[in-house]
Formats: sequence, structure tokens, C-alpha cells
Amino acid sequence: MTSQSDKVAAFHKLHEEGCFVIPNPWDVGSAVLLESMGFKALATTSAGFAWSIARPDQGVGRVEMLEHLGEIARAVEIPVSADFEGGYADDPDGVAESVKLAAATGLAGLSIEDSTRGADEPLYPIDLAVERIRAARSAIDESGTGILLTGRSEGFVAGRPDLEETIRRLQAYAEAGADCVYAPFIDTPEQISAVVAAVAPKPVNLLVYKPFITLGAAAELGVRRISLGGSLARVAQAAFIAAAQEIADDGTFTRLGDLPNNAAVNASFTDRA
Repeated sequence: MTSQSDKVAAFHKLHEEGCFVIPNPWDVGSAVLLESMGFKALATTSAGFAWSIARPDQGVGRVEMLEHLGEIARAVEIPVSADFEGGYADDPDGVAESVKLAAATGLAGLSIEDSTRGADEPLYPIDLAVERIRAARSAIDESGTGILLTGRSEGFVAGRPDLEETIRRLQAYAEAGADCVYAPFIDTPEQISAVVAAVAPKPVNLLVYKPFITLGAAAELGVRRISLGGSLARVAQAAFIAAAQEIADDGTFTRLGDLPNNAAVNASFTDRA
């Protein structure tokens, strides 16, 4: 079993050069399959996990999420970073407590976002958002794990797509101790290049949620890491819904063709039994 410290070291090294994809499993089975395909690291998806247990995104509490993170981290030999939402607290002390608990699950990294989930004020005021990142940094340092901290700014997700504000926040999070920065839903070369330049030499994570870029093109723009969020979970749901709906509506089974047989699927998990 690869130790947490080895996974943390490997995860930090991945961020030093090049560009890599960190796909997002939603359960142990999908995590193991992605590892078997040769990916070097994984990231959890809060949305994908919530959907798998019939909850909406952000519908999972801290205790249940920590259990899930530990299961994923223990299931694979490669680094796992957590989509840790907002740290399950508004105040910096609460974020610090949550981060300490997360660091103890065996993770190699986690992200803290600045979304309030509120309609009136979708983002925390920047001073508070920075203090939340600083608290997460201190908690990681006190844990002695060295897990990689990603600071996320959610303006483009939360209906405030202001690139200047996003950059200002990402720069502040980097200064407050984030090892990597991330602005979900930026998706033009101009936006991506501007973020990369503004926070250099800090590595930038790019969310690919639709086919707007390739790995090679992202690397040319200076992106260091690509994540997929809940996209793979949505791919699985789309295939499931289409097949089941055909059966329910038409009584036909055409979407069951060209599937891997049980033996092929079992082979992916044989060594795990």
C-alpha cells in the first residue's frame, strides 16, 4: 500500500511541469477503473458522489463526505485530491477544522472554493475568502501531511463571470498559501491565458466540462492540470438514462449491444477481491 506521504510527494511533482488530466470518479469502482487506465492522479466530484446516493449537488454533509473521501483514497495507489466544496463552514476556524479532518483521510490534496451558495451574495467577500484559504493552509501545515491546497474562485459558476475579479481573487489565494488555483467555467483561450499569466508560477487547474479544448492546446496555454468535475458521472448517467428510457418506452434493447461482457468487467477488479 502506497503511503500518504508518497502520494503527496507524487502529487506535488505532477504539478512541477507539463500538463496532466486528473479525472473525477464518483465511487470506488470508478476510481479503480480510472487508475487501471493509467491516470496518475484522481480528484473526487462532490456532484457525482451526491448523485450516486440520490442527493443534489451540495447535498452531502461533512461526516458523510469524509467517509467517502477516505474510501476513495484507500482504494487506489495513486494520489487523490478532494473536491472539498467550501470546507463545510463559513468561518475560517470551521474551515480549518474540516481541513484537518480531511487531511487525516489519506488524501494528497483538496480544494476550497469561495462560493456562498447564496443567491444574494454568491461569493464570500474577498477578505473573508482569503482568510478561509489562509486557515486551510495553516491546518494543512499543522497536520504535517503537506497535502496540496487548491484555491477555487467560483464567479463564473455562480453568475458573476468577471475575469478581473476572478484573477484578483486567485492571486490573493495564491499569496495566502494555495499551491494551485482554479476558476471553473473559464473556457476561452484569452481567459485561460490571462489566468495563467496572472498567477505564474503557480499551477492552474482547468475544468473541461464540454469539448472546447484538447490536452495539447491546454498545455500550450500553460495549464498544468485538467479536471473534469462531474462530467464523467454525467456521461454515465446519460448512457444509463438513454438505455432505460428506450426499454421503458419502446420495449427494445438496442443500447445493450457492444457492451463489455461480465468477464471483461470482472478482470478490472480481479486483484481487488
